[in-house]
Amino acid sequence: MAQFCPCSCFFACVSLALWFLSAQAQSQGQPNGDSFVRIQRNQFVLNGSPFLFNGFNSYWMMHVGVDPAERYKVFEVFRDASAAGLSVCRTWAFSDGGDRALQVSPGVYDERVFQALDYVISEAKRYGIRLILTLANNFKDFGGKQQYVQWAKSAGEAVNGEDDFYTNSLVKTYYKNHIKKVLTRYNTITNMVYQDDPTIMAWELINEPRCQADYSGKMVHAWVEEMADYTKSIDNKHLLEIGMEGFYGDSMPEKKQYNPGYQVGTDFITSNLLKNIDFATIHAYPDIWLSGHSEADQTAFATRWMWSHWDDANKILKKPIVITEFGKSDKDPGFSVTKRDMYMSTIYRNIYNFARSGGRTFGGGLVWQLMSGSGMEPYYDGYEIILSQDPSTAGLITGQSNVMSNLSHLLSLTHGV
Repeated sequence: MAQFCPCSCFFACVSLALWFLSAQAQSQGQPNGDSFVRIQRNQFVLNGSPFLFNGFNSYWMMHVGVDPAERYKVFEVFRDASAAGLSVCRTWAFSDGGDRALQVSPGVYDERVFQALDYVISEAKRYGIRLILTLANNFKDFGGKQQYVQWAKSAGEAVNGEDDFYTNSLVKTYYKNHIKKVLTRYNTITNMVYQDDPTIMAWELINEPRCQADYSGKMVHAWVEEMADYTKSIDNKHLLEIGMEGFYGDSMPEKKQYNPGYQVGTDFITSNLLKNIDFATIHAYPDIWLSGHSEADQTAFATRWMWSHWDDANKILKKPIVITEFGKSDKDPGFSVTKRDMYMSTIYRNIYNFARSGGRTFGGGLVWQLMSGSGMEPYYDGYEIILSQDPSTAGLITGQSNVMSNLSHLLSLTHGV
């Protein structure tokens, strides 16, 4: 797998095999932007047809968009992403305390920052890109669990650590209030309430939930169940997912062999079986999880990781699955763009092969992460991709967008939904 060349014939062969679909796809026009992404028969559908996609992360959009002079960076990424055929973007709909905070303190919001999120949604709509909006963070970046617990402590609550985020009643009330505030927000640009806007594909409860207080996954699971029920009580039009990385917990011990040697306090199977969770997610960072291992070992792990969760989605969850984060850091020893492209090629090939198989539950992948080409150095984390400056990677991404789009039309024509 590690020797798969990004310039190989994979995309060319797939595109050739499906070439006759291109004209039909174009004649059908772009998907109706007024339609919600839904799930039927364990797959994503849009306007009654299978919806397979290629996407990206740009977590920083609202934060950057607070300054009107910097909003061109949001515009540039959506423009370039659209040109590359990318159709789904995952970004933050939270910033709790600190610089350019959306939620300054519990229940107190900065209207300037909310208008920046309004702008992000309006630009996504303009370019026909669907959004997955994340509502909180496991980590302290942009506030996260730690900020919520600190707010409760300042209010006199007896809290012991950041994992009280999952159990403390006041903290849970703060979080529920944030859910309601975002979902019922009136967009000052589109003149739509968020919960009525089909530009939003899905809500994500929290980015990469983890819990050191209970490695079994039960504590996080109880929180997910409560918050999923609450979210759906406000908005049952949009899809909902958790934000998990894919770590297996205690419910199926035999699955732990697929973890990278440890657990993080979540149970991928149990929590994604909840009725109000519409699809499952995984992340893949073998360069971090298996640091020091060979490129071949890391790539092989990623393939096993994807296969195991796709198999679970088909046989156990009976729900779609998306790899919502993957990438390769330029901070790794021996990094090169070619190695990044090789790794991404393997991920993309796996997504395509799983998506075209009998279960068809693998909806797509979201690379981490796209950035504008100017003045964004403070946001660099090693995984940044600038489409206008990375031609080989941009070509790879465009190729994946094309084959996933063509496969959507092929499945629609040959199988229906």
